[in-house]
This record gives sequence, C-alpha cells and structure tokens, in this order.
Amino acid sequence: MRHTLISVDDHLVEPPDMFIGRLPARFQDQSPKVVETVEGHEVWEFDGRVHFQVGLNAVVGRDRRDWLVEPTRFEDMRPGCYDIDARITDMDINGVWASVNFPSQITGFCGSVFSRVSDPELGLAVTQAWNDWFFDEWHTSYPERVVPMGITFLGDPDLGAEEIRRNAARGFTAVTLPEQPHRIDLPSIFSGWWDPIITACADTGTVICLHVGSTGVTAMPPDAPMVPLAATLFGQLSLSACAEWLWSGYAVRFPDLKIAMSEGGIGWVAMLHDRLENIVDRAGYGHYFPGDRRPADVLRENFWFCTIDDPSTLVTRKTIGVDHIMFETDYPHGDGTWPDSQRVFADVFGQLPADEIAKISHENAAQLFRHPLPPRESPHAVGLRALHTPDRRVG
Repeated sequence: MRHTLISVDDHLVEPPDMFIGRLPARFQDQSPKVVETVEGHEVWEFDGRVHFQVGLNAVVGRDRRDWLVEPTRFEDMRPGCYDIDARITDMDINGVWASVNFPSQITGFCGSVFSRVSDPELGLAVTQAWNDWFFDEWHTSYPERVVPMGITFLGDPDLGAEEIRRNAARGFTAVTLPEQPHRIDLPSIFSGWWDPIITACADTGTVICLHVGSTGVTAMPPDAPMVPLAATLFGQLSLSACAEWLWSGYAVRFPDLKIAMSEGGIGWVAMLHDRLENIVDRAGYGHYFPGDRRPADVLRENFWFCTIDDPSTLVTRKTIGVDHIMFETDYPHGDGTWPDSQRVFADVFGQLPADEIAKISHENAAQLFRHPLPPRESPHAVGLRALHTPDRRVG
C-alpha cells in the first residue's frame, strides 16, 4: 500500500435474508424476497414486480469472459458483494480504508423502489428495515470502515425528513437521493415538495449523495447499444443533475448544505463552472441567486465530485477545487478497480503534490462524511505517514 484510500462510491448487494424479521408482522409476508426463476436465476420480487439484482452489478473477481448483463445466482458472486466480513477482506486486498456503500437494484440506488409501492405504509416499513439492517449488520460491525449512508422514504416529504433525522440521531452522515426525481415521476426539485427533506439534511449535517443512474440512464436512440452508450454518458447525466440542483437554490437557502455527485467523474465540472461564469457575466442570470453569491461559487463550495481516474482533465482540478475531489473504486461493478485500486490511484494521481494526493485519496472524504482516519499504526495509514517523509509526492 502506498496511499490511504477512502472510496466514496461502492455498492453493497442486499443479501437474501436482509428483510427477515425486520418488518412489522403484518408486512413480513409482503417484504422483498429473493425467488428463483424457471431458468435458475435468483432475482428479487416485491410488490408484484421482479427486480434483476446481479450481472454487471456484481462481477468483481469473475473472469471477464463470464461477465453477463442478465442475472445470475448469489453463489456466483464474490461474497464481498453481500457479506460484510468478506467485504472488509476485499477492502484490505484493495488497499481501501473506508467505503461509502450505495444500495443496489432492489432499492433503485436511492430507495425509489420502496417509495413507489402500492401501499405507502409497506414502503415506509421496508425503507426503515433497509436502514436498520445497514446499521445493525453492515456499519456497526466495522464502524471505522463503513461510512454510514442510508436511504429515505420518497413517498411523503415529511416522513422522508423524519427518517433522515432518525438515521442522523444514530450516526448516519449521508443519504442517497434521486439525482433527477422528475424522471421517475416524483416531484421536481424546483417544486418545493422536497423542502422538508432538504431541511432535514441541512439541520442534521447529512450529506446528500446523488448517484448517477439513480433515475435512469440518458434517453437512448432507437437501435442504440444501450449498455455501452449509457455508460459512456454518465458524465452527461451528472452534469445535468448537478446543474439542476445548483439552480434549485437549495444551497443558497442552506449555505452549509453538502451535495456529492457520485460516479459521474470530474471531466465536466470545469466546463460547468466556466459556463456559469459566462451566463452570469454576459447574460445577467446571476439575479436568480439572492445575495452576492455567484452560481460558480455555490458549485465550488457546496458540491463535491468523485473520480476513478479522469486523467485528461486533472489539469482542471484547481478550477473544480482540489478540496472537493474524491476517489472511488466502484466495487463490485464492471468498471471498478478491485483489486488494483492502489496501483490505479498511484498511476493516475501519484505525480501530484503530496498535499493534493492526500486530499483526493482520503482527506476530503473524511472531512465531508465526518469519518475517522486509520490509526497511525494501521497499514492503511501509510499515506498519512508518507506525508512526513522526504518524498513529498506520496500522500
């Protein structure tokens, strides 16, 4: 290990027994459950719908020739996808100290599946059960290694706010929300409907994480190769979502609000910054923001961004703000860097100044999510020790 790494975008795969015994008795039979198809695949079934769970969502450790889009079985997955003890082992193999773990398909990356069920009371109960499982089984087992991020109920803004406050009271520091809610038939972020939820995040210091694809992929032309084209356009999705959240004005109303753009890369951020400056100075659109804060200032102060590499656009890091760039490994997805994240990080970021390496590798994430860094005697503290060695390029 050469660097202390915190990954701000990984995923857990919900295990088949996640909801057993965690819902009120009247809902237990209606909870999400894993069923086997006639083809022998294991999929989630909930509220009369089937949700494909695996495939490129959980291919880590498998021969690339075996990567499939269609679902497989849990036994075909690496256990670190759904077992916390095995996950910590894989994090150690990968040289990752701590990790932000997003949900997977059965939640829609942000709880949207649970919020759009036929019975809202069931949806709320399942949302709370997911958070309880995460806290009891995933985070509490290794509190220094897992950043506590939850989901919330999106079917009612007041109930959603209550769930955020409930989680914050027991130590959750982040929540995943839909990046463009209007695309999944939820009210837009310009409607005012989200006010209680955003207020709860601001009051509790809960970081809002907007994961790319949480409200679907970019619209596809007819006959287009959906998987590679959609993956190619992740940056475009994040650009659109970031601009919308910026112009919603929430970060102006709540100056301490923190919003993290997850898995969208950083290549588009400087372009957005420059465009914001252009339309304010030349077109006069700055009047949409009250006070003397410019939109580009809000982008630099209230938004954070993550990257696996983006080597060609590292030259824009000063415009973005080095304090707001973080690293991700995207375990266990198809574009993840396991088990080579130490090498990938060193190859891409290793020639930056030591203080910038330290910020991108772990300091920014630790500060944003209020997460502890490894003790100095830990192997994961190598980057911290390196800051005090003569080779100032290693952080």
